[in-house]
Amino acid sequence: MLHLTEKALEDTPPDCYATLTLTLEQRVRSRLRVTLDNGEDAGLFLARGSLLQQGDRLRADTGEVVRIIAADEAVSTVYTDDPLQLARACYHLGNRHVALQIGDGFIRYQHDHVLDDMVRGLGLEVTSEQAPFEPEPGAYGNYDRRAARRHSRRRRRARVRTAPARR
Repeated sequence: MLHLTEKALEDTPPDCYATLTLTLEQRVRSRLRVTLDNGEDAGLFLARGSLLQQGDRLRADTGEVVRIIAADEAVSTVYTDDPLQLARACYHLGNRHVALQIGDGFIRYQHDHVLDDMVRGLGLEVTSEQAPFEPEPGAYGNYDRRAARRHSRRRRRARVRTAPARR
């Protein structure tokens, strides 16, 4: 089994031993057993907090270099030429701690029909598709989906505690 232990430096030659296709959920894990695209078993043994993106290269402890490919995932994409509408959608999705990929004329998030309905309510058209998902890393340079989930659970519990008693 190949042990992938660190990100390759920028000056590493571009030729790679193999490729590794991973979803976002897999690209945020620092310890993970994987299968390279050529069928070979490998393991990720990276520093905590590492976020792998499309095109990143990992070096194995034996010297091989593996290139990361962002896998297609179920995503919702909003395309518009109106920057104000795009900003409004980003604001409302960000207010719900939704991870967003922001591009020129589009935003993308992991598919969720409730969020799709909210965005449609803002007057935008939502397209469900299979595409690579590479969200913004955040103000502190990382992506922590678990933190967003913990925050969401805390908010739900707070609403339950403050709900008036039923009679």
